[in-house]
Amino acid sequence: MTEARPNEPDIDSLVAIDMHVHVEQDSNGCFSLDDELLDASAKYFRSGDERTPTVAHLAEYYRSRNMAAVIFTVDATTSLGHPALSSEQIVEQAASHSDVLIPFGSVDPRGHDPVGRARSLADHGVQGFKFHPSLQAFEPNDSIYYPLYAELEDLGLPAVFHTGQTGIGAGLPGGRGIKLRYSDPMLLDDVAADFPGLTVILAHPSVPWQDSAISMATHKANVFIDLSGWLPKYFPSQLVRAANGLLRHKVLFGSDYPVLSPDRWIASFDTLDIKPDVRPLIMKDNAVKLLKLEL
Repeated sequence: MTEARPNEPDIDSLVAIDMHVHVEQDSNGCFSLDDELLDASAKYFRSGDERTPTVAHLAEYYRSRNMAAVIFTVDATTSLGHPALSSEQIVEQAASHSDVLIPFGSVDPRGHDPVGRARSLADHGVQGFKFHPSLQAFEPNDSIYYPLYAELEDLGLPAVFHTGQTGIGAGLPGGRGIKLRYSDPMLLDDVAADFPGLTVILAHPSVPWQDSAISMATHKANVFIDLSGWLPKYFPSQLVRAANGLLRHKVLFGSDYPVLSPDRWIASFDTLDIKPDVRPLIMKDNAVKLLKLEL
């Protein structure tokens, strides 16, 4: 049996690690998005009343399920003109719940000194980074962002990138100006190729670019896929085949809570024809290795 290191979850006691969980409200009652975007997202996902969880809520929620969770916000201050939640505050509050919470940070790539910002957040204790190219309105393979990726590679911390369709802005005129093309995973193929030491996690089934994501994860050792944001019963068939075969060590459980609860996700996942030896890889073991939680 392994022994958990200080400030890390007890791996053996966990039934799963949810790799994709949003903090939507801080301790001062400020929200990560404006009301219009929050309402559009809730309608798109048909999510319930727990749309804006705090760090404390997430800790209680996941501890009651004997799971750990990677938590984060998205800093899209430049593109949205809406102040981001504090990644520093998320880290500080998560420290009291290190048995179940693994905090990632968010850097606005178009903000002031993103390289310095990433370094500062790493010093503060984030264990990875989250980006949303469509929401943050940036083309991720633009070389202007390469110094940021070089810093992340040097820090040795993974980066999660939203890919594919987004529920944020869905159903609004013009999607509130949010452009889906920035979340084409093939834009990240350049990043993964040019920064082979950077672990790139493609968040969600990348519809309408699912085949591209599968090709990238098959081709590049540093590319992974988290399965959040979709009920598994709706997964494209080629994703299920890949998860059962070539990508069995490259796919990760993620819910996208609070828009999709882990309870709903797992209930749907249980109906998939996933091989018995693959299920524990997806639910926990692959995340343990990626996050370097092993002793």
